[in-house]
Amino acid sequence: MDVHPKLGLVINDHTLSYKFFEALECISRTWSQRKAAKMLGVSHAVLNRRIKDAEEKLGVSLVEATGAGSELTDYAIKLLEKHRKYISRMKKRKKIVICGGYISSRLLEILALEYGLDVMLYSTDDESAIYLADMDMIDILTLDDPIHAFRRDLDFIPIAYDQLVLVSGNNSLPDALNDLKGRKFVEVINSSQRLAWNTLDKAGIGYRIVKQVKSPYTASKIVEDHNDCYTFLNGSFFSGSDIIKNETKHIISIVMVNEENKILKDFLEFILNEGQKIVEKSGFERIE
Repeated sequence: MDVHPKLGLVINDHTLSYKFFEALECISRTWSQRKAAKMLGVSHAVLNRRIKDAEEKLGVSLVEATGAGSELTDYAIKLLEKHRKYISRMKKRKKIVICGGYISSRLLEILALEYGLDVMLYSTDDESAIYLADMDMIDILTLDDPIHAFRRDLDFIPIAYDQLVLVSGNNSLPDALNDLKGRKFVEVINSSQRLAWNTLDKAGIGYRIVKQVKSPYTASKIVEDHNDCYTFLNGSFFSGSDIIKNETKHIISIVMVNEENKILKDFLEFILNEGQKIVEKSGFERIE
């Protein structure tokens, strides 16, 4: 099935059809309304009417006559650029796009390399990645914390287990939970760290969050530079104390946004089977 998007836009409450934007596109290429009309297979009068109707709706000039023919005004050029961007989003992507949490996306990067899948990969926080998935801008969504999938009723697929370790620039890490009373922490917001805070809260351990960041790598850098600060990070990529390892075991998961892609189906089959050896070698625990 050969599918091509045709898109109109609503500008200042006025609907402009895809035929109008086709007219702008052709005039921008030919610098001539007559040549543009011929390219579109319509009469010059029809094309001119499309332009005039849009000018009346918007109250601005869109096409100007020149000594060589016709050209778009600056306003029309801006409209056409916006239209091109939306069309670009709607077109089928040539490369697989993977986006997700800092930890889960790193694991997918490793798995994709081992599988031989050429991908575009972006690492961010789970919330931002879900936003892009909702806009249909990615093919695979990866999640560091399964709570985001549960809250949105997403059809997520577990691919690994991970746990949190206590990290600090101080070489001497506390051996017991009670030793964390009154300590200063750096929080990675919208992350699986919620499990660590829940554990401390249930144990009645008072603590202070002195800094909030989005990236675990930023948190790691901060505590490395400040010996009196601590944080909880994923044991798959960071070294530290496993003081609350059991309490913070959690799922690393993915959501197949582009479910119809045969290549992605095969990649998922690899992840859940022989790819589990790579999951384990990468510091995670395999899904049984």
